[in-house]
Amino acid sequence: MPIKKLFTKLKSKFKTLILPEHPPSSSWPPISTTAPPFPNPAIPATPSFPIPITTAAIPPTTIVPIPITPLPVPTTTMRPPFPAVHSPALLDPPPFFSDDLRQPPLPTNSFWQNLVLKFGDQPEYIHPYLIRSAGGSLSVCYPSRFVSPGFLYQIFIADLTISSSTTPTGGHTISAFDDLSITLDYPGGLSFPLVRGSPFLTAEFSSAAGVSISTIHAILSLTSTPDLSKHVITLNNGQTWLIYSSSPLRFSQTIGSLTAGRFSGVLRIAFLPDPSAEPILDLFRSAYPISGSAVLTKPFSFQYEWRKRGTGDLLLLAHPLHRRLLPPSATVLPAVCYRSIDGDLVGVVGDSWTLLTNAIPITWHSMSGVSECDSVEIAAALAQDVAALDPNRINTTSTYFYGKAIARAARLALIAEELGLPELIPAVRDFLRDSITPWLEGSFRGNGFQYDTKWGGITSQVGSADTNADFGFGVYNDHHYHLGYFVYAMAVLVKLDHGWGRRYRPQIYSITADYMSAAPSASFPKLRNFDPWKLHSWAGGLTEFADGRNQESTSEAVAAYYAGALLGLAYGDPGLVAVGSTVAAMEIQAAQTWWHIPEGGDMYEEEFSKGNRVVGVLWSNKRDSGLWFAPAEWRECRLGIQMLPILPITEVLFSNTDFVKQLVNWVVPVLGRDGVGEGWKGFAYAMEAIYDKKSALQKIRTLNGHDDGNSLTNLLWWAYSRRDGDDYGWKCCWFSHGH
Repeated sequence: MPIKKLFTKLKSKFKTLILPEHPPSSSWPPISTTAPPFPNPAIPATPSFPIPITTAAIPPTTIVPIPITPLPVPTTTMRPPFPAVHSPALLDPPPFFSDDLRQPPLPTNSFWQNLVLKFGDQPEYIHPYLIRSAGGSLSVCYPSRFVSPGFLYQIFIADLTISSSTTPTGGHTISAFDDLSITLDYPGGLSFPLVRGSPFLTAEFSSAAGVSISTIHAILSLTSTPDLSKHVITLNNGQTWLIYSSSPLRFSQTIGSLTAGRFSGVLRIAFLPDPSAEPILDLFRSAYPISGSAVLTKPFSFQYEWRKRGTGDLLLLAHPLHRRLLPPSATVLPAVCYRSIDGDLVGVVGDSWTLLTNAIPITWHSMSGVSECDSVEIAAALAQDVAALDPNRINTTSTYFYGKAIARAARLALIAEELGLPELIPAVRDFLRDSITPWLEGSFRGNGFQYDTKWGGITSQVGSADTNADFGFGVYNDHHYHLGYFVYAMAVLVKLDHGWGRRYRPQIYSITADYMSAAPSASFPKLRNFDPWKLHSWAGGLTEFADGRNQESTSEAVAAYYAGALLGLAYGDPGLVAVGSTVAAMEIQAAQTWWHIPEGGDMYEEEFSKGNRVVGVLWSNKRDSGLWFAPAEWRECRLGIQMLPILPITEVLFSNTDFVKQLVNWVVPVLGRDGVGEGWKGFAYAMEAIYDKKSALQKIRTLNGHDDGNSLTNLLWWAYSRRDGDDYGWKCCWFSHGH
């Protein structure tokens, strides 16, 4: 249709700015209250749900008890519908795992991943301590911090090293792991149940063995209670440590060690951050956690539940985001406060916690809509972008860049739908069908999805053969990024083509479950990338790093879980909507807590924060202003990598307009540097549109290129759909707690 005629049609018919979430009921089968509308005999149906689900938004005050269940992926007798491969790029699961744990699926981005990579001797951060396993012993460190304008990190020093002095040395064995803990066993009956956020390090001696506690510092004093169950040591670095024993223990002291004869029982060791914390640590010495789970029980909520031994209540530590999400009724003990690279860790009493975050909107379209007059310019760009679609013009076989290309096209369909231009949608639908189907059928030339039988997960043909191909996708790097783009595009295509969605549902659900399974399944681990204690994702995969896990782009992580929620909308699967929206909401909160650095904030030292508005790469044990692909001075890249792809959910991620203004002011001075890409400029202008759409639109119109996952259509849609003023409250949300 000629553009002029398209404008006339648009002006005459534009009555409703925001279309319903689905096509009219005449073209969309009713959404069942007992199962997704696309049953497939190869995959178990989703369990029944207690309430009917409608296409209308549920008012924010409604409490909706949606049970969250694992995605219905194939069982042990039926693996995901992709070719199985024993990937030569991957090592077999190492003997660090006990025999009963060495079967896939296994975690590939856990907080303890270094403990199973190479020699298993790189430090890991379990809050508040760094721990290192080597030589049959476990070293613990209460870390100090190095700070510079470009990065900051915690320094590992073996403050105390615990081992058995009467048993053979040997490496550790992982005998148990779960969401919040890992248990390391050593020869001779020594075991460490390491639970995140515990102020105590716990050592269990199951058979009578000698106890050895050494230090690289000098021991200045050792004081024991008359019953020999509590011991206080002071070191020449100014530290004081408390050691509690479940039965009398008489230590012999040298300048750098404590030793004791045969002991069978429990030791609990804690750094004393302040004298006022000592009576509290005394009080909670008896009960200790041995494992912990983070359960998705309802939308926008995590339930932490710990198993324990001993008597009394548990004392654990909460980071700043925990404290914002805990209910007012939580018992918080401010006197127990440990410093951390993630902010102060404060004591909380209880064997379980409930974390509640604000509900976020999961919508296909913008939250404010586009006015009739503004839609004309968008429609012109849209017609041109749609006309240029051609599957043969996607000149990449990379899972990442191909995913970006199809997700970019999917945006065009949704913008056309929002503007009320259905005549443009078939071309996008056909492009998506022709571009995605070969990946699902295994007929794509040059790459394709496979199922790795070593660790258990989706991999790619080229990634299975080369650890560096597809940005390390074959070693589980960036899975949520790559697959998130595919899931977004597939969600849109399922929405547009129900028959295609029915036919390829097994493949689509398997790809989604690779990073979004709400519980361990026979084929995939639970929430492969998402860390339920830190409440954000990690991206590093099966690569050893001295600073632990890392993640660069929070916005791509948010987009991946948002895409899963949209797929749930497309299939009428409320459980999937709940998982995706809950994890996306947590990821947004974490990004705003640790990646975004507002002026005057107190998360990081001023030396680092004054010159940085966003973190480049966030590590377990480090904050870096640089990126994997760009130096710290390229601020436009840092802004862009924390914004792309631009989606309706981006509005929630950058809902703090004051911070957005600071971010834009921080990046503007570098946009005139030689070599700044047009695509990166586009993200800076998009950010400016949040508070000054007129200025941003003028700049957007001057661009002569765009990021490969973006388009002029998408930038114009974003700018024109921004609200005037600072009111960024949302009314469209499936689930809410009403709090």
